This record gives sequence, C-alpha cells and structure tokens, in this order.
Amino acid sequence: MPTVSCLLPKAPGDTAMTSNPETIAPASVGLPNVDYNRSALAPGIVHIGCGNFHRAHMAVYLDDLHLAGAAQDWAILASGVREDDRHMRDILAGQKFLYSVIEVGPGHQTVRTIGAITDFIAVEDENAALIAAMSDPTIRIVSLTVTEGGYFLDPDTGTFDAASPEIAADAIMPDHPRTAFGAIIAALRTRRELGELPFAVLSCDNLPHNGNVTRDAVVGLCRLSDPELAKWITEEVAFPNSMVDRITPATGPHQRALAAELGLHDAAPVTCEPFRQWVIEDHFPAGRPPLERVGVIFTDRVDAYELMKIRILNGGHAILAYCAGLAGIEFVHEGMRDPLIRRFLEAVLDHEVIPNVPPVPDVDLTTYKRQVLERFDNPEVADTIRRLCFDGSNRQPKFIVPSLRDGLAAGGKTDGLILLSAIWCRYCYGEDEIGATIAPNDPNWPELQAQARLARLSEPEAWLNMRKVYGELGTDTALNQRFAAALGSVWCNGSRQAMETYLRHL
Repeated sequence: MPTVSCLLPKAPGDTAMTSNPETIAPASVGLPNVDYNRSALAPGIVHIGCGNFHRAHMAVYLDDLHLAGAAQDWAILASGVREDDRHMRDILAGQKFLYSVIEVGPGHQTVRTIGAITDFIAVEDENAALIAAMSDPTIRIVSLTVTEGGYFLDPDTGTFDAASPEIAADAIMPDHPRTAFGAIIAALRTRRELGELPFAVLSCDNLPHNGNVTRDAVVGLCRLSDPELAKWITEEVAFPNSMVDRITPATGPHQRALAAELGLHDAAPVTCEPFRQWVIEDHFPAGRPPLERVGVIFTDRVDAYELMKIRILNGGHAILAYCAGLAGIEFVHEGMRDPLIRRFLEAVLDHEVIPNVPPVPDVDLTTYKRQVLERFDNPEVADTIRRLCFDGSNRQPKFIVPSLRDGLAAGGKTDGLILLSAIWCRYCYGEDEIGATIAPNDPNWPELQAQARLARLSEPEAWLNMRKVYGELGTDTALNQRFAAALGSVWCNGSRQAMETYLRHL
C-alpha cells in the first residue's frame, strides 16, 4: 500500500486552529489545514488562467513562501477570460479559494492544502473587473497560463497574428476587450494615466522565449489602436522569460477517486508529480516575491533551460505519446513499460534530440534525460496518453520540428524523428492499430484527419506540406521522400515493425 503524508485537522481545543478562522479550511470544505494566517495576506499578483498547472506550480511556490512567514503581500488573485474559468471560479469560491494538491510518487502520496489564492476575480465578457484589479498599483505582477495556443501566433511565421478575429475585435473596441492581452493593455493604460509603475507581465506557459512572445502579443495588439501606448509598453513594461516544469494531469475520474480515498471533499483537486522546476529571468522593476528562497532559479540563461526542457521532456512526451496512442495504451507509465516503445524513445532522444541541445549551466544532459524518463515512469501520476497527444498541430512545431530541422541542417541522424512524424500522421487518421476509433484530439482535427487520409491514399507529401506545422521543411524533396517511405512502412507493416527496423539500423 502506498504511504500517505497529510496535514490532518488540529484538535478542537488547539489555539493555533481557533486563533484565526482563516488559517483553516472549514469543515464543510473537508480539506487539511492551511498553517498560516490567510487574513494577513494581501494580493500582489493577478494570474490569468487558473487551471491545474498554475494551481500545482506557481501557487504552490507562493504557498511555500507563506508557510515560511514570507511574501505576505504577494498572494494571488486568480482570474480568467474563458467559460472554463467561470466554472473554476464557482468551484473555488465554494471552498474559500482553497484546494488540495496531491503529490504522487512511487509508493507514496503527499497531500497539502494551498491557500495562496485569496480570491477569484469575476469572469466577465468585457473583463471590467479584471482590468480594475490589474489597474490597482498594489498588483506588481500579472502572470498567465493561457496554454501554448493562446498567444495568437501566425502558424507560418510563429510571430504575432494581428489578423486573428479575436485580436481584430479587441483592436476595434480596446475599451471593451475580450482577450487577456486586451485586458492587460487596458490596465496598463490606466496605470500610465495615473502615473503608477506598470506591472511586470510573466508568462508561465510552455513556450520558447515566452516573455518575448507575450510582449509581442501585447505590443502588437496595442499598436493596432494606440501606437503611442504601444511605444510606452515597449520601453517601460517588463516581460521576463521563464521556464516552467511539473507534470500535472487533468483532473478526471482517477484523480477524483484518489481524492475521495484520501478523505478529501474537494471539487477541484490537483494531482501532480513531486518534481517541479521554475527558471525565471530576473526583471521585475516593481518588485517580486523572494522565490529563490523556495527553489526558483533566477538567471539570464533561461533560454538554455527552456530549450533543454522543450526538446527533451516535451519532445520525449510526443515521441512516447503517439507510439503508445497507436497501440491503444491508456497511461503514460504503461507506455514506458512497453520495451519497444521505451527503446525507441531513448534512441531518438540519444541520437537525434540531445546532440542538438546546447549546454545548460550546471546540468548534465544525459542525467537530465534519465531523470525525465523516471518521471514518465511514475505510475502514481496516472497521466494519460491522450492528454499528451492532444493539440499536436500546435505542439509538434515547438517540440519536435525544431529538432528535426536542426538535425537536417547539421547532417545528423533524423530517421527516428521522421518516423515519429509518420506515426503522428497515422494517429491523426483516426483509428489505432487495434482497430479502435481515435476520438478527435486536436483543435484542428478535421484538417489533420483530411491530410492524414490524403497522405495514405495518394499524396504522402500532403502531410509535410502543412506549413503551420512544418514550415519550409515541406518543400524539401529528399525529406518528403524519406517521410513517404516511413509512412508507407507504418501503414504496410505497422508502427512496431517500423520502430524495430529503425533500431536495427542505428
């Protein structure tokens, strides 16, 4: 049986419990105690996008500081701009904005209640409450987890897409914005008019150079309606880059059942692995919490850490996921325990990914890879293959295609990455290799499925010709020929034989 570590409710006569009711979760919530005085906290951060990852990552780091009696003026105001955020707000409001984080490792579970989120701003179509909150000078950081696909990037160029319908709408009505970036601009305008320091804008999404990407979105949108303000934002507002890492599955039946087994009455539990990492560029003109005290790395080499993580961990997830998805495997740890899939994963990382990852300060890449595989192999996380396969049209250009492009440019090994692209194409056909239907699993699923079927029937080059995924690589005749051969092998002989052939020819 796994062991469980959990802060249990204090005895009724314990003065530490009764001295301030805000230090505990009410009995109706059914969560372990928060061991600090929440009524002493004041918000310093507005966070947009209060999903599982934020609640298992940034909020936990702030909770660590609060537990140490520090950063009491850096609590989090949660917020959001989507319908899902309304639902999360309703849930958390019913729990006094408390929720449980269950860290699950092999043979053990650790439960803690997180109290760093002190309120959740009302979710409104035109974001008036959010803008008002960010306009308050006590807010010194606005952070975001709006997913990799939420930055309005042009699929061909990877730069800000000013033609996106949502962006165009905000440009026409900047005083009534519907996007997170439009709301940020409106609040910065107010701060400027009041003569207040601007807040720093901190992306916590899994994007290369995420601070630069966020700046481009904010400034690019602002230029469409107020070029003068856009110039001020460019000169005065900080957009630090950051790298974030913690495997955090979606909350589903397994996670809810685990919470119930642990006696938690929590409508929004989060499960995650014990490992977490946060690397940030130290550029916060209005101040920041002392996160280095709880393990955050501040460095001017964020790019090195993020490239390592995106290529090895996220790229590794993609390699594992589509191979396992075709095999009808449900969980990530089950995919890791398939000997052939694991050998293929390790071989592609060793021979085709890691050789194109630049050195990282104080990190051995082989050791890092080994640690990543151990994390994938953690059965307690119960992360699903389907989650990892989701949104490949947005993730492949960030996690896999750059390694393929670099390998081709260097004249290195690329057969495994090409085979992985063929396996992804086969997955998007919509049927796994045991005959089960693969339900739509990408915002662009109809297009992917159409291209996958065209690639099978008569035009294998149709797959690489998806410019939003492969860019200029689709014009490479030799690459198209190699892809066609890999796809033909997958369809004729199955992905397992194709992987075996690859491994034999290393």
